[in-house]
Order: sequence, then structure tokens, then C-alpha cells
Amino acid sequence: MFYQTNGPHGLPHDPFKSCIVPRPIGWISTAAKDGTINLAPFSFFNGVASDPPMVMFSINGRQPHGGDKDTLTNCIETREFVVNMATEALIDQMNASCAPVGPEVNEFELAGLTPDPSQLVAPPRVAESPVQMECVVHEVIELPCTVEDSRNAMVLGKVLGIHIADEALTDGLIDVKRLRPLSRLGYMDYAVVEKPFTLKRPKG
Repeated sequence: MFYQTNGPHGLPHDPFKSCIVPRPIGWISTAAKDGTINLAPFSFFNGVASDPPMVMFSINGRQPHGGDKDTLTNCIETREFVVNMATEALIDQMNASCAPVGPEVNEFELAGLTPDPSQLVAPPRVAESPVQMECVVHEVIELPCTVEDSRNAMVLGKVLGIHIADEALTDGLIDVKRLRPLSRLGYMDYAVVEKPFTLKRPKG
């Protein structure tokens, strides 16, 4: 089949997100100017550079109660955030943190998670997460949006520091098979990274 993205696709659900899989989940913690903390998962997330280390995540839509999503507001106003790795052991907590609640609600408490102070930025880390990256906002890029009264924005961040739990390492390497990170598929589907393999690059 073929369909133009500005027209009907004829399928039960939009297949776009299922065409880009798996997508790592950026579990983003931020802090508002008044200190209120926020935690939310984003599946349009990835690393974009390694020297210096840079990450991106994009935020689509508005809050049910109106206005920008809290993560975007906090990133614009305070210019800091933390990326926490979501793993199979944290599925329920990750899912609980995406509830459409007001800015006064602390998703750490909602999901039963422990906020751990960061060293270089104000937003706390998820203590239960095995890998956390403290970041500063490099740029917020406005993206096209076709939904009325909505907003698409991409946050580019520079990673200042990385926390890695001792138990996440095997022989000095992050043990993905042990951690079993979560990834997002299309629709309401998720996957767990459980079968990594090594593939050497060809020599020129």
C-alpha cells in the first residue's frame, strides 16, 4: 500500500509510529521555577551527538487543562532536565508517570518513585533508574503542527553528567541484557531489549 500523509490511510489506526521502531523512551524529569518537580516519558527521544554528548526529545500536544505540557514549560523556563532510563522493572511506574495530571501533581509521588538530588542541575533523578543523564537545554525548536490549538516542539539538550549504577555494569560495560531497557513501538505497544548482539564494522 501507499498513502500520502496529508490524506486518509484507510487503516484502523495511523501506522506512522509503527514504521519507526523501536524508539527509546526518554523518561524526563524537570523542575518548575517554584521547585515543583515533574516526570514524564517521551518516545520521540534519542541521542544526536557524542562529542559533546547531546540528546533530543519532542513534545506534542497540550495539557488537557490547557497550556503547554509541564515538561516543555519547565525546559523553557529553567533550561535543565534529567533523562532517566526506563527499564522492564519500572514499567508500571513509567506508565503511571504519563497520567494527564495538573502541574501541581508530583509524578514521583504518583508513581511511587524516589527523587534523588542531581549534582549539576536542579531537577532530581529517578533513584530507581539505573542510568540518569543530567542535561541543560541547548535549544528549543518549534516544529510544524497540524492540530488546532496544539504545539510541537523539540528540545535539544547537552549532557553534563551521567550516573550509572554499579549493578548496571559488567566488566566495565553497561549490561543492556541485564537492564532490559524499555522501548516504544506503535499504537499502545512496547518492547524490552533482551537480545543484544555484536556486529563489527567492515574495515576500509
